[in-house]
Amino acid sequence: MITTLRKLGPGLLFAGAAIGVSHLVQSTRAGADFGWGLLWALLLVNLFKYPFFQYGPRYALATGESLLDGYYRLGKGYLWGYFILNFATMFTIQTAVTVVTAGIATELFGMTNAVNWSIILTAICFAILLIGKYHLLDRFIKIIILTLALSSILAVLIAFSNSEQAVPITQVFPKGSGMLFLIAFMGWMPAPLDISIWHSIWSLEKKKALGKTLDLKGAIFDFNVGYIATVVLGLCFIGLGALVMYGSGASFSSQGAVFAGQLIDLYTTNLGQGAYGLIAIAAFTTMFSTTITTLDASPRSMSRTTQLLFKHDKDHYLHWIIALALGTSLIFFFLLSEMGLLVQIATVLSFITAPLYAFLNYRLVISQHMPQKDQPKKGLRLLSIVSLLLLSGFTLGYLVSLF
Repeated sequence: MITTLRKLGPGLLFAGAAIGVSHLVQSTRAGADFGWGLLWALLLVNLFKYPFFQYGPRYALATGESLLDGYYRLGKGYLWGYFILNFATMFTIQTAVTVVTAGIATELFGMTNAVNWSIILTAICFAILLIGKYHLLDRFIKIIILTLALSSILAVLIAFSNSEQAVPITQVFPKGSGMLFLIAFMGWMPAPLDISIWHSIWSLEKKKALGKTLDLKGAIFDFNVGYIATVVLGLCFIGLGALVMYGSGASFSSQGAVFAGQLIDLYTTNLGQGAYGLIAIAAFTTMFSTTITTLDASPRSMSRTTQLLFKHDKDHYLHWIIALALGTSLIFFFLLSEMGLLVQIATVLSFITAPLYAFLNYRLVISQHMPQKDQPKKGLRLLSIVSLLLLSGFTLGYLVSLF
């Protein structure tokens, strides 16, 4: 049992990165606006994205290299495309998750405003990653995910026991402005597909820490634990939105800090003051886990990308994490009023690039670069092809709707 727990890590980091805005904000809003009506979307998109997320640790453990190395093998242009896309969105995404975390911290602890809390949280995460590096993050995330899971499940059970109104379970397909919400919801549920790249890098770090005791089977088990956690907690937050907010007529702010306060206040009003601490802990751990994992992952990815593109071995993780922390802080001070637009751009990019990452990941794991014995079996291949077609269809439909 202890050995199994020691092997857990990258999958929980994946969960920590995934369970953030997509769960706390978008899943809650899905429940608040549609009741249980978007359960189909949550379950379907998690099923469709599963193979392509799983190919991150699968490729890393089978080959000893990250997906970024694999993209480079497929063609340098793919890696340049990733570099440009990631550079264009990494600061916005980091700012978005940090601001929501800061809003919850302001609601919980007071003392200062959301901008100052954003700076404080960025500094705390930066210090943890700089001092402890992967090892401390690996241990820290296990505590965070356990706390998050327990508090979220308890909150849903309380909501069920207190709910007096019937929440419709009829599945719906939104139209008009609801269609844009559905695209955002599915684009970031459970996470953008490029997080598979982060997972492949974390898997190699875990392999380095454990040595030969981490094999492909252990890595897939670790991934499945993390992935199931993201699905279960997505259901929890839809449930909280449906049971507590559906039919309330509440109008939510698009500003992260204000939204966080409204969210906790509404939960407390409906579930009672006794649930305040539970909801606050669930909300804060949700967003803090995302804040620290994204602050770690983007610099790791960009460091490896620059190594491959410019053919050198120097690790630029420190330079990139400093750049990300400083760039995020500048957005706090100068572009916070434009966060709604920036987040929308990042969300749409995540949605329309999903088929590209899906295609690249699938192509890699069935290529000559992947050992034959570690390639996916027929069932997983079939799911990959069907999922790739459906993800492409959704994206094409969205692009057509723009015109």
